Amino acid sequence: MQTRKDLRNLAIIAHVDHGKTTLVDAMLWQSGVFRENEQVAERVMDSLDLEREKGITIMAKNTAITYRGTKINIVDTPGHADFGGEVERTLNMVDGVMLLVDATEGPLPQTRFVLGKALARGLPPIVVINKIDRPDRRINEVLDEIYDLFIDLDATEEQLDFPVLYTNARAGVALTGPDGRGRDLVPLFEAILEHIPAPTCDPEAPLQFLVTTLQHSDYVGRIGVGKVVNGVLRRNREVALLKPDSPPLGASLSQVYTYEGLNRVEREEVPAGDIAAVAGVDDIFIGDTLGDLAEPRPLPVITVEEPTISMVFSVNTSPLAGRDGKFLTSRHIKERLDKELLYNVSIRVEQAENRDSYRVNARGELQLAVLVETMRREGFELSLSKPKVITRDVKGRLSEPMELAVVDVPEKFVGIVTEMLSSRRGKMTRMINNGFGRVRLEFEIASRGLIGFRSRFLTETRGTGILNALLVGYMPHAGEIAGRPNGVLVSDRDGRAVTYAIHHLQPRGTIFVNPGEPVYAGMIVGENSRSEDIRVNITKEKKLTNIRAAGSDEALHLIPPRRFTLEQAMEYISDDELVEVTPGAIRLRKMERR
Repeated sequence: MQTRKDLRNLAIIAHVDHGKTTLVDAMLWQSGVFRENEQVAERVMDSLDLEREKGITIMAKNTAITYRGTKINIVDTPGHADFGGEVERTLNMVDGVMLLVDATEGPLPQTRFVLGKALARGLPPIVVINKIDRPDRRINEVLDEIYDLFIDLDATEEQLDFPVLYTNARAGVALTGPDGRGRDLVPLFEAILEHIPAPTCDPEAPLQFLVTTLQHSDYVGRIGVGKVVNGVLRRNREVALLKPDSPPLGASLSQVYTYEGLNRVEREEVPAGDIAAVAGVDDIFIGDTLGDLAEPRPLPVITVEEPTISMVFSVNTSPLAGRDGKFLTSRHIKERLDKELLYNVSIRVEQAENRDSYRVNARGELQLAVLVETMRREGFELSLSKPKVITRDVKGRLSEPMELAVVDVPEKFVGIVTEMLSSRRGKMTRMINNGFGRVRLEFEIASRGLIGFRSRFLTETRGTGILNALLVGYMPHAGEIAGRPNGVLVSDRDGRAVTYAIHHLQPRGTIFVNPGEPVYAGMIVGENSRSEDIRVNITKEKKLTNIRAAGSDEALHLIPPRRFTLEQAMEYISDDELVEVTPGAIRLRKMERR
């Protein structure tokens, strides 16, 4: 065996919005990857449009920098548990992790999720406390919380002896102590070289290359990305494609790549220990091993946790279907979902009861919402059912997924939030007042109880509350959970919404449409102030007469309509309702139009 002292493989773990992608940007700049006058987008690692808009990392990506003659492969992992499939694959490629924690918020649920996976694999950590420039920072308390988290996750003595650095990622500064001034990230680079072990491998052994991610190129087709565990990966070499439960298949590598900065660079060969990419193997899939033809040695197959939530994707059958989409049929939807299965190991697709419908099982609502949003931007039209949790039989009892919900709210909203979660059969397990007028509450609650909760939570906390949830296991079925308390206003005919009708419907509840928008029978146009659904005529115009009275024809004042994002619409609907999604619109409707 040989130790590659000129190489380090590192994954960055952090909760959403704790600054890991910003820190990677600073590391790229200070390592000389970019020219001084080069135009580079902020948060350059978040290359997907959805990642930039939502401010989260969805797909794991890798980059490479060089410091003091040592190549450091850095993998930027998603911080959200819904994308755990990305995380678990990523950890197969690295030899250590960097845990990045906000100096005010401390470790949050998704931090726990990914760190638990890393510690279970025996990966040594470096802890980085970021955003030390915040006026409400609480560095010592956060460090204590990190130690508590490591102990909760059964970290070994060696893993508990981690180095701690303090950073301001936006300014590109790292310190070895919480006080003082710094100029650059050199202390962080030095800590990586000292504490992240160099990969151990055998370049003389038969080839073993584990595929952890798939990419696509219009020029060379499917590209498999992974780590060269043993042996040497060579261009134009015949290799054995080793799939689970099937005999080896012969394949030839047309291209072999390694990473420099953000670029894939062609190489004739890539030695063991490095992260590489290969092209030319059309049947390659996540979890496959590329091995030696003469002595094939498959590596353990990647496993990911099972999905916990499902949603039915079906053809859009509304009267407005086909107005702004390109892909409308069940065949188009099926082909797109099959393509998604090639890249996303954490979802499952199966035929639903209806011939034109498909049940998609995933890790959470956010993962489903990202898939749907991607499809609508590609030109798809489809209808979505209400998300439902996937139950299972545990020791002869019907059980459902249970989540740890961590809520951070101003003190004045503690009462209403506790009441809301308790009514959904949530059980408070912890309450922490960190000062600064905010309180952190922890609840154990069935996943079912959180469906449709987020939008009401934001309304009741005036947008100041923060909600994070993490799947922690299964619990016996909790029984009935109260759903949406209000009924809806349903259009009773096709046409266009009219100012006069909207003005007179406003006292009944909240309106969802603007004047002039097309509506149809069965479309939900508002929320009723009471619990029952009401059929309304939102296309009714004022009858014209020859009589005019002073003041009777004044301009009508309309309250701005309530608009839904895709996630809000998915959470809002009831069991007998659908979300109609097109490239230009998100509408709510009843399953039965009349």
